[in-house]
Amino acid sequence: MRALIQRVSEARVDISGATVGEIGHGVLILICAMQGDTEAEADKLAAKIAKLRIFKDDDGKMNRSLLDIKGSALVVSQFTLSADTKRGNRPGFSYAAKPDEGERLYEYFAGQMQAQGVPVATGRFGADMQVHLVNDGPVTIWMDSAD
Repeated sequence: MRALIQRVSEARVDISGATVGEIGHGVLILICAMQGDTEAEADKLAAKIAKLRIFKDDDGKMNRSLLDIKGSALVVSQFTLSADTKRGNRPGFSYAAKPDEGERLYEYFAGQMQAQGVPVATGRFGADMQVHLVNDGPVTIWMDSAD
C-alpha cells in the first residue's frame, strides 16, 4: 500500500457540497492499495502511521506520535498514488489494485487505524471528492509498505 501522510491542523472531505468527513489536529492520509497488497500491508502501515513521530514536543522537536497527541486521521482513497509516469505524458494506473479489492483494503486500513486507537473520519471510495486541509508545518511524508 502507498500512503501520503500530511500533518494537518484541520482537514475535511466534501462530496457534492456536503462534508462527509472532518478532523481537527492530526493527519490526512491519502491511501492507495496496490496490486498484490493484502491485509498484512494495511496492518503494518496503520501501526507505523499511528506511531510515526511527526508532531512537536515541548522543545519544538518532532518527537510525538498521533497517539501521543490524541489526534485524528482523515483517510481518503487515492488510486492516483499508483501512477506510473515512466513513459509518455499520461500516467498509467495499472499498478493499483482492482476497484473491489482497493475498496476492501481501504476500508480495512481505516478500521486498522481505529484499532490502533486513532479516531478516524473517511472520504468515500471512488467518489469525486474535494479535500480541504491546512497542512501544519508543512509536514508531508510518503510511505510505501513495500519499502
